[in-house]
Amino acid sequence: MPKYPSGTVTFLFSDIEGSTRLWEQHPTAMKRALERHDELMRASFETQHGYIFKTMGDAFCVAFQTASDAIMAALQAQQALIKESWGETRVRVRMGLHTGEANERSGDYFGPTLNRTARMMAIGHGGQVLLSGSTKALVQDALPRGASLQELGLHRLKDLSRPEDLFQLCHPDLERDFAPLKSLGNMPNNLPRQMTSFIGREQELEEVKQLIREAPLVTLVGIGGTGKSRLAMHVAADLIEEYADGVWLVELAPITDPKMVALTLADTMQVKDETGRGVVEALQAALKRRRMLLVLDNCEHLLEAASRLAAELLSVCPNLQILASSRQALEIEGENIYALAPLSLPAFGNKNLAELRRSESVQLFVERAKSVKHGFELSAENGSAVAAICRKLDGIPLALELAAARMQVMTTQKLAEMLDDRFRLLTGGKRTALPRHQTLRAMIDWSYDLLTPPEQKLLQRLSIFSGGFSLEAVEAVCAGDGIEGFEVIEALAQLGQKSLVVMDELDGDSRYRLLETVREYAREKLAECREEESVQQAHSAYFLKLGEESEEHLSGQDQVIWVHRLEKEHDNMRAALGWFLGSGKSEEALRLGSSLGRFWMMHSHLSEGREWMDAVINQSPSAKSKIEAKALRWAAILAWTQGDHQSSKRLARQSLEISRELGDKDGMAAALNSLGIVTQEMGDFREARQLLQESLALHREMGNRWRVGQTLVNLGIVAQALRDFSEARLLYEESLAISLSLQDKRSTSLALNGLALVLYTQGDLVAARRFLEESLAISRELGDKSGMAIALSGLAGLLQAEGQEARSARVQGCVRTLLDEIHAPLERLDQKYFDETAQANRAALGEDSYKVEFEAGRGLTLEEAAELALQKR
Repeated sequence: MPKYPSGTVTFLFSDIEGSTRLWEQHPTAMKRALERHDELMRASFETQHGYIFKTMGDAFCVAFQTASDAIMAALQAQQALIKESWGETRVRVRMGLHTGEANERSGDYFGPTLNRTARMMAIGHGGQVLLSGSTKALVQDALPRGASLQELGLHRLKDLSRPEDLFQLCHPDLERDFAPLKSLGNMPNNLPRQMTSFIGREQELEEVKQLIREAPLVTLVGIGGTGKSRLAMHVAADLIEEYADGVWLVELAPITDPKMVALTLADTMQVKDETGRGVVEALQAALKRRRMLLVLDNCEHLLEAASRLAAELLSVCPNLQILASSRQALEIEGENIYALAPLSLPAFGNKNLAELRRSESVQLFVERAKSVKHGFELSAENGSAVAAICRKLDGIPLALELAAARMQVMTTQKLAEMLDDRFRLLTGGKRTALPRHQTLRAMIDWSYDLLTPPEQKLLQRLSIFSGGFSLEAVEAVCAGDGIEGFEVIEALAQLGQKSLVVMDELDGDSRYRLLETVREYAREKLAECREEESVQQAHSAYFLKLGEESEEHLSGQDQVIWVHRLEKEHDNMRAALGWFLGSGKSEEALRLGSSLGRFWMMHSHLSEGREWMDAVINQSPSAKSKIEAKALRWAAILAWTQGDHQSSKRLARQSLEISRELGDKDGMAAALNSLGIVTQEMGDFREARQLLQESLALHREMGNRWRVGQTLVNLGIVAQALRDFSEARLLYEESLAISLSLQDKRSTSLALNGLALVLYTQGDLVAARRFLEESLAISRELGDKSGMAIALSGLAGLLQAEGQEARSARVQGCVRTLLDEIHAPLERLDQKYFDETAQANRAALGEDSYKVEFEAGRGLTLEEAAELALQKR
């Protein structure tokens, strides 16, 4: 065997679980324990021909030429550790084994294989040995005597790349049962999977993590394309175990309106402003008690809004920390600035391959070139050209990736020659005097000129999208006038291969986007060729059609799918609405705004929805049309949901007046229903009943079963308020039958809630509990926090009636916290039941005990509260 394992190598990484705590509690004993740990580990590794190439504190990095040697060494080491008498400093070691190709230089190793091994080890537990699929394949038929492998399934590691199929080494001498692995899938986050490996940045990664531990806000600053976003995501992934409420990425690149910064964060965190007090206050209430890390990505074009939001959150959220990326600092109190430089460059004129490989820019270029040119390696023949490419592109990761994509069709020498003229600005004069945008423009100019005409035209047209796009949208918006339909998919694939289009994969769904700098460049090209208006028209027409198509689906069995689809396309819907308004296309603006009303209500985009509806209504000439009446009706509904009853009533009356003038019975019925809703909420139940009965009669006449079901629920609420419980029960039961037949989950939940409260009042606690539990399950599936609050409030009432006042008070505490987070009150009838339950709990427990239980409930998570409410005696 050579001195150092080479080629395909099996790596074993290990460290002691909880070593920091052991050092703090038992420093003297830990010193002796660590010495003994090192002796046992070294003996086990060296006996099996392992090469220990690095140690860091209590961590070992070992290379083995064969996987069988590595697994035997791991088993022997764990057996020796178990047999040892540790006393008060019991040492528990976690190990990760992974096999792959790695580069060795001067007795050290580098490359993605080592990074993967470290990430595997990091998600394990003390006493546990984890194997990758590649290692398992090599040893499964030659395991040590008595050993076996237990499959643990696919797990996302903190390198954010492809999931890894993991296996646990089992043996009678080893512990077998462990807690779930600490992989990304087992911890709260929305970090997307990355399709390429993360190269270099080890020092930056550790430095930024340390800064975050010391400061509430860290901002990564640097030129575009230097990898700020990628580094921020990997820092967040590495730190995820330190944040009980997770790490959350907020992408600001698609946004142009500063008012949307807070709304985008609210969308990400599923925080709803349902009372009109403001999104920032709702966010402050929701995040005040949470221990989490927010990643605000691409702040530079919204600097003032992002800075203000960060300051407002940090001022009231003591356990919140923010990692931002921006072209310039946010410049607020408490900010730590980390300037991210380009990747390290090879020294000029250095032809030594070992030295060239130390350069991170060379590593990145070579890795990306391999993905498009099979078998590509750094060699004596191409080393100088690769070094020249990296230097000419100043080590900017985005520039290097774009250049590497051309390796499919040219040599490194030719590529280096082509960069000479095109990137003259990158090497002339003072580097600090060159604007970031100019650097990227030169890079993108070069890449753009190498595209075929259909690829150039498609890239231009793709710039019309905001927040990403689906393949279906690309085909609908971008085909024609120079790009045949069959060319679109091929051109899109080519743009992806050339690193100009990014594909994101999250929850099994593929979606495409342009890097923001590429998008800005392509948008300028689109304007130059005088296609901007025609492409924008095609874009807006497509999303108008999609919005109108969604209406039917949002009231049926596909509503969950369509709500999520519209959420993904919300930025495009906003862009289409803005273009219709800016172009004076008032009818189209009314149509799109009205088609999105139900989506805005279901996902609680209430403030934004009201702003859009006000804009489209104010711009539209009063044509007394059906679409105007519909827009007024949705404006009324959105105002009602935020408690603006006077505005809601005025808008509903205007809608009703237009519908009556037009003789539009559908519009009349819908407007009467809206007017009845707000009238009952204002306390005039008898007038509300009259309005709703008139609405119901018209809906029945028109045969609209879905609207019949909606109106029946509202009539049930009025009947309850008038204490006509028998009538209310009949109304809710009929509504429930309709919603079940239509497979409308949201309407089913509303009917179940109402019916449960009637049954509770009539003393049928068993049936009431069954309905509330069903309603809660639906709301949890939909992610409807308002619905969850109503169902939990009802269950708190049942717990009180069952004599479980302490549990009831705790559930009520959680409901109050939830309502504070979403900044929404309960509706009149639900609030009445909540207050009655609280009064009964106080009487049974006493004021002091009630407060203790209530406050304990405020600290529960939704899942904990649901479990508490659903527990049987």
